[in-house]
Amino acid sequence: MHGEGFFYQAFVYLAAAVVSVPIAKRLGLGSVLGYLIAGVVIGPFALGLIGEEGQDVMQFAEFGVVMMLFIVGLELQPSRVWRLRGPILGLGGLQVLVTTSVVAGVALAVGRDWRESAALGLILALSSTAIVLQTLKERGLLQTAGGQSAFSVLLFQDIAVIPILALLPLLATHGVDHGAGGGHGSAALVEGLPGWARTLVVLGAVAGIVVAGRYLMRPVFRAIAKTGLREIFTAAALLLVIGIALLMTQVGLSPALGTFVSGVVLADSEYRHELETDVEPFKGLLLGLFFIAVGASIDFHLIGEAPVRTAMLVAALVGVKLAVLVTLGKTLRLGTDQTLLLAFALAQGGEFAFVLFSFAQQNGVLDAAVVGQLVAVVALSMALTPLLMVFNERVLLPRLGTRERSTRPADDIAEERRVIIAGFGRFGNVVGRLLRANGVGTTVLDLDADRVDLLRRLGLDVYYGDATRHDLLHSAGAERAELLILALDEPEEMRTMVGLARKHFPHLRILARAFDRADAYELMDDGVEHVYRDTLDTSLRMGVDALRLLGFRAHQAHRAALRFRLHDEAALGELKAVRHDRGRYISIARERIRDLEAGMQADLAEGTEERDAGWDTESLRAEF
Repeated sequence: MHGEGFFYQAFVYLAAAVVSVPIAKRLGLGSVLGYLIAGVVIGPFALGLIGEEGQDVMQFAEFGVVMMLFIVGLELQPSRVWRLRGPILGLGGLQVLVTTSVVAGVALAVGRDWRESAALGLILALSSTAIVLQTLKERGLLQTAGGQSAFSVLLFQDIAVIPILALLPLLATHGVDHGAGGGHGSAALVEGLPGWARTLVVLGAVAGIVVAGRYLMRPVFRAIAKTGLREIFTAAALLLVIGIALLMTQVGLSPALGTFVSGVVLADSEYRHELETDVEPFKGLLLGLFFIAVGASIDFHLIGEAPVRTAMLVAALVGVKLAVLVTLGKTLRLGTDQTLLLAFALAQGGEFAFVLFSFAQQNGVLDAAVVGQLVAVVALSMALTPLLMVFNERVLLPRLGTRERSTRPADDIAEERRVIIAGFGRFGNVVGRLLRANGVGTTVLDLDADRVDLLRRLGLDVYYGDATRHDLLHSAGAERAELLILALDEPEEMRTMVGLARKHFPHLRILARAFDRADAYELMDDGVEHVYRDTLDTSLRMGVDALRLLGFRAHQAHRAALRFRLHDEAALGELKAVRHDRGRYISIARERIRDLEAGMQADLAEGTEERDAGWDTESLRAEF
């Protein structure tokens, strides 16, 4: 029966994930919300497919957070962490300090004891590392200024768990509750030691991780790699993560912090990518399990007994954290869009709150009724995070995100030139510089004020303004220009400009950037004849170089690239007409791939070396 129970639970969790996550992704809600909804549906308060054993699953699933921080550490070189020390200590420290003070102040105002208020402030100041990092990575926002600020705050919060655990017993207001479970286990190695000895043990453990990671693990992984057994390398990677997590637990530190440190130490290792690849699948599954367990842990009976109070507490928690983060973002001079990203990403409670609430109950800091209510509040706030991110992206940012730029009036444009370029980022500036170098005058419009100022200092004529405005295009001389080059960064803006130009300036020949085949089809449907896909030319250049390095003659490689381009562009037009019929689309695409390969092979068999020998003179070898 035990085996049947295990397989039944595994089936329920996996089925819930497989069904709910694709639906959530399809609706643009992200995988995290899909997992949370799955947990609610299969939990004891909905279908009841899982019950009290969900709490045991939560403790197991928290290991997904540990693995996630190990991988995050692998992606961060120590030099980069050192560069982030300012945001980690400054922004992270301020966030924890200010949020703790505000939450504690609110708790005092409603009549809580000062020690309970302090504990509540410390615990609720933390945010969810798992949900925030997963959501930011899914949306490609982790490397933005707001994403990096959020990461810095999360890292400080993970470090802050250590002193919070040490401080909570000092805030006890009543007898210790030995019946409360939870936590990461006892700190056996430091139990009973005086304060100075505990400090030495903790510092020794961290130093041991750093030294072992730098000097011991590389030869160990090298020896394992020589066996050629992939599964042993995977086992060694898991052993490393589990061993460090266990060590951190024994000395009273956060397991996630320990594995993060080890990941950073190994970030410069030649085995970094192998470790990341081996751990990633386990991390993904365990994180998904963690999110499902969070959803299942929401006590809807408790919420149903006091729905208004619960809703007010969730709103208060999210509102306080939003206000604090927006204030800090503005104080540290982040842009409006990045400040909003930081605030909405971190406006929830964190997974460590479940551990800390249980620890606080065990040590007589908070009573069971308060802990039960606040666990539900934290879980609900975590479940709201993906929705808050969607609200920020779709409602607030379009209205507020560019406010700083919109306050600057568009530049006056004095001259009229043959070519107008909309967008002068990494794509448009290459086109513009090539035209300028060949004596062709261009009028360049861009909506990034910082970029405009920088390019002007470089001596380029660039004007600030929204190219999707009819009046600005008119003042840029669109009525007498010959070409309109669209190189904006957003597909929606490109299509808006195509419609604008077709309506008001039908004589303009439009050359448009496409981000992929689907985007190219949309532009072609809008009547744009000259469509240029982002990476096609670069990919063909790399292919030509690869062929030449493999011994192909220059004329063969360049002819192959030209033939590929002509064939691909012809196929693009043919496939556009059937792209909504998936079966026919795949059939025609496969046929065109076969035609291309057959034509290429026939070309190679013709033997044109004598006819094209001039391609391989020494000068042309160097030039091409």
